[in-house]
Amino acid sequence: MELKDKTIIVTGASSGIGAATALLLASKGANVVLGARRKAELDQLVGQITQSNGNAVCLPGDVSDETYAAALVRCAQQNFGGLDGAFNNAGMMGDMAPVPDMKTSNWHDVMAVNLSSSFYAAKYQIPALRENGGGSIVFTSSFVGHTIGLPGMAAYAASKSGLVGLTQVLAAEHGTENIRVNALLPGGTMTPMAGEDAGFHEVVRGFHALKRMAEPSEIAQAALFLLSDSASFVTGSAMIADGGNSICKV
Repeated sequence: MELKDKTIIVTGASSGIGAATALLLASKGANVVLGARRKAELDQLVGQITQSNGNAVCLPGDVSDETYAAALVRCAQQNFGGLDGAFNNAGMMGDMAPVPDMKTSNWHDVMAVNLSSSFYAAKYQIPALRENGGGSIVFTSSFVGHTIGLPGMAAYAASKSGLVGLTQVLAAEHGTENIRVNALLPGGTMTPMAGEDAGFHEVVRGFHALKRMAEPSEIAQAALFLLSDSASFVTGSAMIADGGNSICKV
């Protein structure tokens, strides 16, 4: 799964799955362009990668802003000469509430960060990949909204389910251009989004056949596969890396 000299955008890179994936991709020789809102954390990650003889630059911003999606692509082209892939991983859970009690603003915020941002990403990444002869796009979706519905998570589930539909259409539209598009569906993962409530973690662990939550580095391995040529015949898929969550009923 060598990615030497390939240039890959990673959003949501300041922590969790995004940071773990950025580190892994850089260790495999990729040039990584890191995006997230938090500049200090991005700068720290860039330093960590460069100290290990990797290549990384960062551009802080808000993925729900269309101009930021374009800027990330320009950053890749200006710093590394082109774009070979993208891990569009940034996302938010939003406020948990039944639909009748959910604030409309919460619905729109979650859709903007989780779903509209991916539309913006694809809009600018695909032409850049086309110019470079093809490549791979991966969106972080979720088992929530795909194999299970959790109360209070309507906005999150709808946004993440929408990513699977977007993935399928993009894969069909651009397969002849050697552009692969896939969705990655992690199970419960020990990231800042999971919070620090030990009781909640215990409940989530029980959802999985493995009876544990994933480490970010484990999901990063799945992202690496989809971004690499090892997945050269994989496109349009909703790849589940959920520790058996989708098949576990005990």
